[in-house]
Amino acid sequence: MKSILIKDTTKEEREQIVKSSLDCGGGCENCSSCWLGGGSPWDIYQDYIDGKKEIRDINMEYMEKYRQDRQIH
Repeated sequence: MKSILIKDTTKEEREQIVKSSLDCGGGCENCSSCWLGGGSPWDIYQDYIDGKKEIRDINMEYMEKYRQDRQIH
């Protein structure tokens, strides 16, 4: 598997990584994530696409913000 780190990818590759990762097969119309407060996945991962922040860091920040002190592993 190829590295997904910013230093190893182009912006176009990062866009494809995010797009592929978000494709659960069910389509967005049946998903409740965005309207339950999670926000637009494209907005969440824009810093990764733009090469500003690693996807790992975005995921960690997201979990800290939305798990609300629950012990989720």
